Amino acid sequence: MTETYFNYIDGEWVQAISGEVYPSINPANADHILGYFQKSDQKDVDIAIDVAEKAFKIWSKIAVPERGEVLFKLINLLEEQKEELATIITKEVGKTYKNSLGEVQKTIEAMKQFSGEATRLTGETIPSNDPDIFGYTVREPLGVVGVIAPYNFPLGIGIWKIAPAIVAGNTVVFKPASNTSLISIKIIELFEKAGVPRGVINMVTGPGGVIGRAIGNHAKIKAVSFTGSTEVGLALGRAVTNRGGKMQAEMGGKNASIILEDADLDETIQNVVISGFFDNGQRCTGTSRLIVPRSISKEVIARLVEAANALTIGDGFDENADNGPIIDENQLNLYLEHVNDAIQDGAVLECGGKRLTDNGLDRGYFIAPTVFSNVNREMRIFKEEIFAPVIAVIEVDSYEEALEVANDSEFGLSSTIYTKDLAKAMHFVKHIETGVTHVNIPSNYFENQYPFGGKKASSLGPREQGSTALEFWTEYKTVYMKA
Repeated sequence: MTETYFNYIDGEWVQAISGEVYPSINPANADHILGYFQKSDQKDVDIAIDVAEKAFKIWSKIAVPERGEVLFKLINLLEEQKEELATIITKEVGKTYKNSLGEVQKTIEAMKQFSGEATRLTGETIPSNDPDIFGYTVREPLGVVGVIAPYNFPLGIGIWKIAPAIVAGNTVVFKPASNTSLISIKIIELFEKAGVPRGVINMVTGPGGVIGRAIGNHAKIKAVSFTGSTEVGLALGRAVTNRGGKMQAEMGGKNASIILEDADLDETIQNVVISGFFDNGQRCTGTSRLIVPRSISKEVIARLVEAANALTIGDGFDENADNGPIIDENQLNLYLEHVNDAIQDGAVLECGGKRLTDNGLDRGYFIAPTVFSNVNREMRIFKEEIFAPVIAVIEVDSYEEALEVANDSEFGLSSTIYTKDLAKAMHFVKHIETGVTHVNIPSNYFENQYPFGGKKASSLGPREQGSTALEFWTEYKTVYMKA
């Protein structure tokens, strides 16, 4: 019998007021329902916010290092449950088991790095013009905050957002992605076992539009951290900031990688496969535009097609699988729609471009790694994020044109250049319009101790992670003191 799971409010697992539920489905086998979850609405969000508001009065008064103790306990729990967590991620997201283990490990590394931030919630002492005045600043929590997480890294991003929010002294209303609700149940259980008091973290599951709107519009929500599409993020940002709240959003990307003539093609193609195809292209920092000089384009395309065709697509628990299924039917249909549009626009389909149905794959949402050539800047495939293993190759005549093409995007999340020319590499780093960039490294490479975020329509608000992780979750108070 398939289990039914509940919202988590005030330290209790409770049913949604509507009494309705929705399923989470295994994308490798659409007939396999992983569980039923609460289809909540505005009323459930209101209750969670009221609970969080009461908890804030107590939690915010606890010493910051004591709040930080939660993260040390969380690290041990993540280590102990690594295999179980990875198994759930593979079942619910579809990514390979080895990639799911990688997500858990990255989450552990993030908590190791961030656990020390509890002792670095620092202010400043600044000399006053008056010798009898002592002036300084302190950082204080905001209040009740909203966290809205995506499906592609449901464990990592959910915890990366919640952890700094509560260490800073805030209380949280958490909205996970509907198609990764099961791993989100585990997130709550982990924080509960780590010692988070009741009411500090509350989770409400349900439709993104309904719950997201309820969180974004509520006057008691002081800040919202969101990861997802640019369209939703910008709309949510307007709702939050129009009423005076703080907004942080990590959104879409159409990330470019430039290959120059002097690049090591063996290593470069391997890196492009990692950043463009693995995890089914469902990484916001993955490469989706590959910009190459005409002089080497045929060789690059041939090598990339060979590498794409060599990938094994199957159930994520298959040890030989390089990719599992895409997340759901909607994403499958979006992928097929983009493929058809690209062909109609005149792009050349070099490989892939189809749903895979042989050997039992028809039960899930499996697709072939896809390469298009003859792509120009007017095509939809050049402009729009697909969130699938699709690489569009654009040919150019010079480095200068390559840089111009790379910057011709509404997005500005991540980028890469492959070259041995140090001068061009440094010029690229200085002039590329992205928040994260790389030289001879896959565009999706990151480490948790560095700030993360994009430019243009890829991000709103302060950066996540690294030394800036607490910036968004606090506000400064300036103090002037005279005896």
